[in-house]
Amino acid sequence: MTKPEFNKDIIKLKSISKTIEQITTKLKHDVGKVLKRRGAVVGISGGIDSSVTLAIAVKAFGAKNVLGVMLPEKDSNDDSKEFALKLAEKFGVEVLEENISGALEGFECYTRRDEAVKRIIPKFNPAKDKMKIGIPEAFINSNLPPVFFVTVVFEDGSEQSERLPMNEYLQIVAASNFKQRSRMTMLYYHAEARHYAVIGTPNKHEVQQGFFVKFGDGGADVMPIGNLYKTQVYELARELGIPNEIIERTPTTDTYTAEQTQEEFFYQMPFEMMDLLWYGWENNYSAAEVAKVLAKEEVEVEKIYKNFDRKRKTTEYLRLPPIHNY
Repeated sequence: MTKPEFNKDIIKLKSISKTIEQITTKLKHDVGKVLKRRGAVVGISGGIDSSVTLAIAVKAFGAKNVLGVMLPEKDSNDDSKEFALKLAEKFGVEVLEENISGALEGFECYTRRDEAVKRIIPKFNPAKDKMKIGIPEAFINSNLPPVFFVTVVFEDGSEQSERLPMNEYLQIVAASNFKQRSRMTMLYYHAEARHYAVIGTPNKHEVQQGFFVKFGDGGADVMPIGNLYKTQVYELARELGIPNEIIERTPTTDTYTAEQTQEEFFYQMPFEMMDLLWYGWENNYSAAEVAKVLAKEEVEVEKIYKNFDRKRKTTEYLRLPPIHNY
């Protein structure tokens, strides 16, 4: 079969309603027939991915068999709860709030993270200042592995950014990952108490680029949107009737105290552009073909392709199941 010419509409869904029907049918089969569970638990944050996942679960099992769980902690954005409640009301599902701050305090999540930040920026005062880590956008156009920086936003509004040494980077990430793993644990509590399945919310980029925590938000029984590009998730959202406030909301990490988009933290480019570049890369379109359509230099696309390849290879261990010694 001849490969279609690369174009800006190449990943648009041919039939959004049919795609929803296919995902819903498979989800219903996987949960009911394979896992033999009678309903679904979805962690909801007011973000687009969890919203679409919840809406699909409702179509598959009915609102009375779906539980939405809000999982805030002390660093969470207050807007997340507001949007999550609007979502639950829209689709008529039961919703619970489980604040995981106490569990994170017990794990010393905040203390371990802040200790690492203070070693790099000694003036950082966790009680007053805010922090985040991320990759500067410039690294997407280099042939070098991405390097993370830590940024502290001081109480007076001034900022200081410093390159993160490996030890401090690892400690901050390891401590922050307590958040996703604590949320996963709570979701499984409610799923097991009701004989439900945990429905994961990661999209294609999160799965393939490794933007998830192993046994955290990567811990789920089924991932119904795990093969969808971000722009396709938005296509489904509009068809499913997700509230406009959620559709128009900028995707954030909601992990660190300072405000930060997913683009700033990890992806380094807008989703609309990234989707097309990733499609071109994984479907073996040449850098020249893609560059022409996207009005980029061929060398720039080649560097982005190398960046994609590096990300998938270095995060492969996240996607591996436990290795059995036999």
